[in-house]
Amino acid sequence: MKTVAFITLGCKVNQYETNAMIQKLIEGGYKIVEHHEKADIYIVNTCTVTNMSDRKSRQMIRKVKEINPQAKIIAVGCYVEVAKNEVEKMKEIDLTLGNSEKVDIVKHCDNLLQDIKKDENNKKNEFSEFGTITYTEKTRAVIKIQDGCDRFCSYCIIPYARGRVRSRNPQNVISEITQISKKGIKEVVLTGIHIASYGKDFDEKYELIDLLEEINKIDGIQRIRLGSIEPLLITHEFIQRLSKLEKICEHFHLSLQSGCDETLKRMNRRYTTAQFKEIVEIIRKTYKNANLTTDIIVGFPQETEEEFRKTYEFLKEIKFYKMHIFKYSPRKGTLAEKMQGQILPQIKEERSRKLIELSDKNEEEYNKEYIGNEVEVLWEEEKQGIYKGHTKNYILVEQQKESAKQKENTIENVEIVEARDHYIIAK
Repeated sequence: MKTVAFITLGCKVNQYETNAMIQKLIEGGYKIVEHHEKADIYIVNTCTVTNMSDRKSRQMIRKVKEINPQAKIIAVGCYVEVAKNEVEKMKEIDLTLGNSEKVDIVKHCDNLLQDIKKDENNKKNEFSEFGTITYTEKTRAVIKIQDGCDRFCSYCIIPYARGRVRSRNPQNVISEITQISKKGIKEVVLTGIHIASYGKDFDEKYELIDLLEEINKIDGIQRIRLGSIEPLLITHEFIQRLSKLEKICEHFHLSLQSGCDETLKRMNRRYTTAQFKEIVEIIRKTYKNANLTTDIIVGFPQETEEEFRKTYEFLKEIKFYKMHIFKYSPRKGTLAEKMQGQILPQIKEERSRKLIELSDKNEEEYNKEYIGNEVEVLWEEEKQGIYKGHTKNYILVEQQKESAKQKENTIENVEIVEARDHYIIAK
């Protein structure tokens, strides 16, 4: 039997697409093995969101060739899209595929093993529908509903790697989730490159909230979780409709990037801190247990000490549960790469450290508020007699008990007795 191994880097969209490719290959007669085992073909699903992502993609490609020098290597994904000439120069690679070519992975693997040239057809303006059911975890399914981005933030290479906005047919989304629910999966996570733009490319008006209302009706699914969302998606009308959907998880990952208006403008983020603050107030007035998380870039070109101070004070005011801090990394081909006033690495490091400390402090204080309270947990796994699961607003919960396997994929109300830095402990 022909064997294939995968290495997946980057976001949940890549994870989703890897699982879809795996299903396709299994149906096509391939056996999937672990990437540290010998395989006929290794598929590296690359990421290009930062320079480090590019470097890691190259490292993984070289690593798998060391495992099996005779194997064929396919590089797919975003790094291939934005640096195809660079990738194709790597002697280890036998075939490069863009994101829209992933749907034909079986054909490409068959052709590669038969030394047939790949089809160069690359449909950029359509959502690439895998036509298969995939989920990534035992208790949580990740569903790709959208691809591409039209925002063109000045620091971001992704619109060039993923192309323009393409929304998945809502009936196909509903069909996949319905079939997943029949497998006993209780929670779905909707993901994409820019899910706030879902439906923008449809001829008739149909938006993300319309899709959420349909998903909420599916029997068996008990939780609907949103991936990272554009802040401007949140309006009074959107939240009013969203609040009527009892399955929505009260976790909102709003990608802020900076707490300074001048920096946001250079980033081409299209909102101000005042608008963002109003969005946060809308959410917190509607959901008393709302968990807000975000992404922040430090050391963006021309970011002065005063601008960073504004960001720091704004973040203190908003008080996110958790902040993912990124040190700005120039991406070739973006507007920000050509900006004057690039920040020294040591300054980025110091600003990053300060925000990580603030994030850890917020998380610890937030977790302590749960002591003595009851929360609803979806138990996901058991390791060495300890259950691990998440609340509806995505707080990690641990509980020590026997008969752990009986609790996996069950939802239970538990009392919280202790708080740690990054999780809470149930009685």
